[in-house]
Amino acid sequence: MKKLLATLLVISAACASFAQSRPAANTSQPLTRVVTGIVYDELGQPIAGASVRINGTQSGSTTSPTGGYKLTVPRKRTILDGTFLGYNTQSITLPDGKRDTTINFTLSPATQMLQDVVVVGYATQPKRAITGSVSTIAAAEMSHSRKSKQMAPPAPRFNTEDYSGIQENIFHQVKKQPLSTFSSDVDRASYSNVRRFLNQGMMPPIDAVRTEELINYFDYKYTPPTTADPVAIHTDMAICPWNSDNRLVRIGIQGKIVDVKALPASNIVFLLDVSGSMSDQNKLPLVKQALTALVGQLRPKDKVAIVVYAGAAGLVLPSTSGDEKMKILDALNRLEAGGSTAGGAGIELAYKVAVENFIEKGNNRVIIATDGDFNVGASSDGEMQRLIEAKRETGIFLSVLGLGMGNYKDNKLETLADKGNGNYAYIDNFEEARRIFVTEFGGTLFTIAKDVKLQVEFNPVMVQSYRLIGYENRVLQDEDFNNDKKDAGDMGAGHTVTALYEIVPAGGRVAPNEIDPLKYQEYIPTKARDARNEVLTVKVRYKQPEGRKSILLSKVLTSNMQRIDAAPADFRMAAAVAEFGMLLRNSEFKGKSSYEHVLQLATTAKGEDTEGYRAEFIQLVKKAALLKPTVAMAD
Repeated sequence: MKKLLATLLVISAACASFAQSRPAANTSQPLTRVVTGIVYDELGQPIAGASVRINGTQSGSTTSPTGGYKLTVPRKRTILDGTFLGYNTQSITLPDGKRDTTINFTLSPATQMLQDVVVVGYATQPKRAITGSVSTIAAAEMSHSRKSKQMAPPAPRFNTEDYSGIQENIFHQVKKQPLSTFSSDVDRASYSNVRRFLNQGMMPPIDAVRTEELINYFDYKYTPPTTADPVAIHTDMAICPWNSDNRLVRIGIQGKIVDVKALPASNIVFLLDVSGSMSDQNKLPLVKQALTALVGQLRPKDKVAIVVYAGAAGLVLPSTSGDEKMKILDALNRLEAGGSTAGGAGIELAYKVAVENFIEKGNNRVIIATDGDFNVGASSDGEMQRLIEAKRETGIFLSVLGLGMGNYKDNKLETLADKGNGNYAYIDNFEEARRIFVTEFGGTLFTIAKDVKLQVEFNPVMVQSYRLIGYENRVLQDEDFNNDKKDAGDMGAGHTVTALYEIVPAGGRVAPNEIDPLKYQEYIPTKARDARNEVLTVKVRYKQPEGRKSILLSKVLTSNMQRIDAAPADFRMAAAVAEFGMLLRNSEFKGKSSYEHVLQLATTAKGEDTEGYRAEFIQLVKKAALLKPTVAMAD
């Protein structure tokens, strides 16, 4: 018995020793897994801006322009909800599992569209300021509130966004006004701002919709210039999709494409608004993300400085080489919002720093990021315009980044960009920042042609009247075309400018707003009769980035009766976006336009769509089609 007991003790000790010597169980195994996938609509089209969330939590992901999402979830059994405005929620259960997996959603349209009622009030003024309240009230809450007086109404959200009024272009008779002159415009702020409204379940204010900026948001495959000129002109025409009695003319200007490695050195000054109004997540934190993406593109020969302004302006980072990325990012990350906004003082300091570090034959640029809510110092449109026009003479270009909502001052930011040899973008999400500073790095920062003006002369033998679609705030006097002192828009490397004209053929129906026939001026020049197959001549003037004298280019468009569905995909896409803009503005010239027709045109024009922007546009059209009947806009 004693021997047996001793044997058991030895075995027990050995087991204990073996257990202590074994490696500990791996407790560092991840408790999560990654789920990726795509959210589709009922037609198999990817949905941009949809949400995929873990059921019962706020943890989720928003789909990219190509409909993709990526989400970290627990390894235990989990329910995922796929949601999108106007569609039924789809719930998918993931069983216990350790491996990453792929889950795709297919959402079906809701039987009752838009249960929420969105009311936007704003006063009609020469400059439209949205000063009413914006609130979203669920239909069920409205019904319940009628039954119960104890339920408090939702708190209104005060909105002071400001947009310059737009008087839509009208038809002009060719025999009385044969020339149409306007400045180029590569800005795209209006499109991303309209997207922000639609993604929030609201129709955009009419004056937030600048149709030319919607059209120019998209990439079009025009042939780059084959001569020494930095731009090339392209023209074509088709039957107008919203009025088959008329024709639609497309004019495209393509800038030369420059390899990023071949771009000259950049001298960049970030001018950042760090006032209290920039504290929201979609303002200063988004600015930091955007500029972090830009810093990643910098080369050792590039230089960056950071100027901030709130109650006062200050230099946060002196001009620093692009290879000191950590130093630049550290300065960015330390920024915090607070105080009032002294925009004018910041502009003065930023240009001073840019001039001190000026690079001959380089890219010298100030990049201002703000919501435009200037309330200290120079703040009126007139003051800001005169200030930025004076700074334009330094040879330094300007990029304006607008951010935020609620107090966004689009009118001030558009003025800054237009008058300061600049471009203007609205950043509503990081994807837009990535496009501006990564995908289109050269086009955003490097100017290939400045003061680009277009003048179109119509042939009265072929055209009775015409209407320029959009560009209302870019229209110039005909005499301005040859005046090299008149400022106009600039183009960056690889940028395109697209303009559309709706024209009434000679002998067509006279537009109701035309003037009476003139007694003494009714004649057709011999040259017009000799060129009876020519519809129009496009002339373009531009200056080299450091030049003061303009250079002239021209191109003739001959008659073409092709149907819009036989036109190139890029033409169809531009027509679809123009039609969408007219619907959003409730244009008197929209003719037979409809959201259904916009979808039809855009779907056939989607093409390769590498970045997913055209697919995203299709989803925005669907949202607008659902929202339109339920939006009340009080004048």
